[in-house]
Amino acid sequence: MDSLNIFSFFLVLLLYFATMIGVSIYFYRKNKNISDYILGSRRLGAWVTSLSAEASDMSGWLLMGLPGLAYVCGGCAIWTALGLTLGTYANWRWIAGRLRAYTEIAGNALTIPDFLQNRFHSNSNAIRIFSAIFIFFFFVIYVSSGLIAGGKLFSLILPVSYLQAVYVTAMVTATYTLIGGFSAVCWTDAIQGIMMFLAVIGVPIAAIYHCGGIGKTIHQLYASGREFINPLLAADGHTLSPIKIISMLAWGLGYFGQPHILARFMAVRSQNEIPLARRIAMHWVIWSLLAAVLVGILGHLCLPVELEGAAVENIFLLLVNSLFSPLFLSLILLGILAAIMSTASSQLLVAASSFSRDLYVTIFHKNAKSTELLWVSRGSVLMASVLAVIFARNPASLILNVVAYAWAGFGSCLGPALLFSLFWRRTTERGVLVGIIAGGITVFTWKKFMPVNLYEIIPGFLVSALAIAICSFADKQPNGAILRTFNAVHGKS
Repeated sequence: MDSLNIFSFFLVLLLYFATMIGVSIYFYRKNKNISDYILGSRRLGAWVTSLSAEASDMSGWLLMGLPGLAYVCGGCAIWTALGLTLGTYANWRWIAGRLRAYTEIAGNALTIPDFLQNRFHSNSNAIRIFSAIFIFFFFVIYVSSGLIAGGKLFSLILPVSYLQAVYVTAMVTATYTLIGGFSAVCWTDAIQGIMMFLAVIGVPIAAIYHCGGIGKTIHQLYASGREFINPLLAADGHTLSPIKIISMLAWGLGYFGQPHILARFMAVRSQNEIPLARRIAMHWVIWSLLAAVLVGILGHLCLPVELEGAAVENIFLLLVNSLFSPLFLSLILLGILAAIMSTASSQLLVAASSFSRDLYVTIFHKNAKSTELLWVSRGSVLMASVLAVIFARNPASLILNVVAYAWAGFGSCLGPALLFSLFWRRTTERGVLVGIIAGGITVFTWKKFMPVNLYEIIPGFLVSALAIAICSFADKQPNGAILRTFNAVHGKS
């Protein structure tokens, strides 16, 4: 970027940071207890719920990772977008309302580990501790992907090093998460969700205009090679294998176990808000994912150089820099930053909530008061941020690969556990505990040792589900109190 573009971006960036911090300070005054800080006392409306859920879901990989994938493999990236779309719909359609009802009835649970323990009226803390450990670990990895994206963004635009950019991203994100808590994160996410949507939609429209319109763009894409835009073919012309297609579609399985998205369902004001929230979310997701794939494909037409390695994830940034004037360039780049920070802040908050509510109380201080837990949560935000910075120190890391690993971890550990707990009355505590551990171990071992190029969420999810079913059948049937709570939820949902 030239000096004028840098100056414009810097001014817009300062205004953006000031707005985010201002929102956090406003909600800081409203956080009187741990429930306010973790779930905003369940007061979210449909618009904030939907926009914050999708902004926290998509993160920097929507504007950097997915366009990079489409740049490399072309039209076949649509399978990943399709899997994510189907997973988003299933999550909103079948999980949101039931989870909202169940978490309130089951002891007003504030976190997923809290819910799993209350779901089985458990006196043991095993299920709570193990699920919280997995949540904290995978969130540190997930947050690091956002810091990697922030590092690439700032180091490409401003005269700073990659590591300096990572530090700045971590510091700002941790600050407004630390101050404002859940309500601030959701409102800032809603603002950032709008910015992300405008950014991801605006770039392919500008690229098509640059190529001479829709007709000429389509003609140029066909002239560049049918293999590149055919969703059944890889970029090298070979037919995609069934394993590859299934692996790309399997991203949708991950939604059932993503705590930062599930927290929005738990915090919505009432179940009556969910149908409208679902419609808003689906429009946002469908158009955003389609536009992100188009960015990667159109990059071959609009840029004179071929990108390789980790540089492919800069395709969105490079397109923006070549297509827009300084002011619009700054606003679009701010949309990328919004994507990064919205997810990182949500994940930091849920990781901190899980640490304070599910580990600190259970292991260290059972009678901790609400104000003490509030400060423990804030301290946990700082701890998770520092660990994420350590993971993000390598600039050669691909954002999408880091996200894929954390996504598979959550989907395998918590996805089956949540589905069985919500829908199968015969599910037992031991079954869920074994399933959580089995899913996590499978993701670790498959990624490291298995030669089959199958996305690890598939074996992880299946092994976890089988473990829950087999162990629950082998265990004694849940007692009457557990079944009455289950029936009460199904009567309301």
